[in-house]
Amino acid sequence: MNKKILSGAFWLSAGSIVSRILGVIYLIPWLMMMGSSQHIATAQALFNSAYTPYALFISLGTAGFPSAIARRVAYYNGREEYGKSRELFRSGAILMGISGLVCGALLFLLAPLIARNSPVVSIPAATRAIRMVSPALVLIPLMSVMRGWFQGNQDLKPFGVSQVIEQFVRVIFILVASYIVIFTLHRPFQLAVQLSVFAAFIGAIAGFAYLGGYYRRHPYCTDAPAAPLDLGRTTHLMALTFYESVPFLFVGSGITLVQLVDQIFYKQIMRQAHYSASAIQYIYTLFSANPAKITAIVIALATAVSETSLPLLAAEKDHLAKVQKLISQNLAYLLLVLLPIVIILAALAYEVNLVFYTQSILGGNYLRLNLTQSLLMALGVNGLTILQALRYSKKAMLYMGLGLVTKIALQYPLVMLANGRGAIMATNIAYIVICLLAYGKIVRQFKVGLTKYWRIIAVNLVFLAIVAPLSLLVSHFYLPMGKVSAFIFAAVAGLIMLGIYLVLIDLTSLSYRHFGRYFILKRH
Repeated sequence: MNKKILSGAFWLSAGSIVSRILGVIYLIPWLMMMGSSQHIATAQALFNSAYTPYALFISLGTAGFPSAIARRVAYYNGREEYGKSRELFRSGAILMGISGLVCGALLFLLAPLIARNSPVVSIPAATRAIRMVSPALVLIPLMSVMRGWFQGNQDLKPFGVSQVIEQFVRVIFILVASYIVIFTLHRPFQLAVQLSVFAAFIGAIAGFAYLGGYYRRHPYCTDAPAAPLDLGRTTHLMALTFYESVPFLFVGSGITLVQLVDQIFYKQIMRQAHYSASAIQYIYTLFSANPAKITAIVIALATAVSETSLPLLAAEKDHLAKVQKLISQNLAYLLLVLLPIVIILAALAYEVNLVFYTQSILGGNYLRLNLTQSLLMALGVNGLTILQALRYSKKAMLYMGLGLVTKIALQYPLVMLANGRGAIMATNIAYIVICLLAYGKIVRQFKVGLTKYWRIIAVNLVFLAIVAPLSLLVSHFYLPMGKVSAFIFAAVAGLIMLGIYLVLIDLTSLSYRHFGRYFILKRH
């Protein structure tokens, strides 16, 4: 397998996944501090009501610049026009600084409107939570430009490490601030939630400091400094980059837009069905707010692989054979890692939900449905990113737009029919549409055969056929009732399942073919 894909995927996967794991693990002590099950559901709903629009405003604030800059920097470096790369980075940082200020102010001003339409009981508490997260938008766009610069130079270490530092500092602040508010100052848990979302700003400061320090130690292309600022040329560069970034903006915020559809429309639909505000908040927490933290880890895998492949595909876009090879490696690596993770987590959905949230059969079922959804989302993100890297951005935008229209069109009838499950079904159908369109275009345009992946899919179907009956059988005899027992059971069962999968890919030589080694079975 291409060493750059593996190396880049390692750093991006490590950064994205470790940061998301931290973002899930802290929930165990944090939600325990909240108190009762009702308080836990309220805290999660408040937190999510702030973070979903925050994620969308991050996309608006960065306007797709990281990916666009990465591709443009890779293009200039490939032509040895290093001065243009540095000029692009410098002017992009100025523009993103302004963008961050504007988006932070907009989110602050729109907070009451967003809170009124969110599935929460307390609108004032949600308004304050949204406003507390808005300062982070000032720094996030600047960080995104720096990460795009490193990605374009194919140095993905600072990208991954900065994510971990940002998340680690954020988590520490959340836990310390919540403990002080609830147990030392004896203030309401809603204040702890509001400080917890403010932690995004504290984490951003830490991540920005690391990226700045790394940049000073590794100033690429110092022998070719940026030319003196030329307003005309800089404006042209920014206009070109902005033009290229718009598709990345729309496609990159696709998952957030889908989640925002749930956040805004679910409450309005369920009101028509005469559900109370507390019931709406509770079901929304189970089917959206809670699973989102865990499924984000799955989606991070696809994002890591696709973002690593982006500059490599952009650099080789005129060489069909190399493009075909890179796409094949991309899909093989994604399927080999993504499918077993989804299967294992789905088999342990009840236990995972109990470890992080509360004991709930319904919560476990919603998590299992969301894991299927995350698989489709991850495949969709990967397919659209491949198209963007190969200069089919308009097609990627069109496919994402059609998926979003599908989601909106199906949201009302399916939610009325099946409540939270209906919202998940609407998202699944939307991403099936996206996957069919995106991979259909890739197959037709680049003659990439999908039949070569049937062996990977077949192995995972065998794995599912082994794991699913075993999981059902064990659940009839033993079901953990506490967080500690659920954690131990999930850890032991997860390792056993992982061992089974590694044996299967060793037996079929998939491990050697794609990773250059056997994991358990020694074969010659």
